[in-house]
Amino acid sequence: MSNHITARAHRAVHEATSRLQEALAEAGRRPDRGDISTTTVIIWVAAVTGAVLIAGTIAIVIGKYNGRLNGL
Repeated sequence: MSNHITARAHRAVHEATSRLQEALAEAGRRPDRGDISTTTVIIWVAAVTGAVLIAGTIAIVIGKYNGRLNGL
């Protein structure tokens, strides 16, 4: 049983090492990997923050006026 586990672990390490070497070789061939710019990150963070604030506000309003909204 332990030989089987050892063999699987060896294969997993070999696979991970091979993939890492391939990724590093690819990065060397193509230095521009399409990294996300700082502006894009700022825009996404602002959009997600705005969406969370809007959803939170809607939840608070519905929670506060839930009894009054039942008749609509």
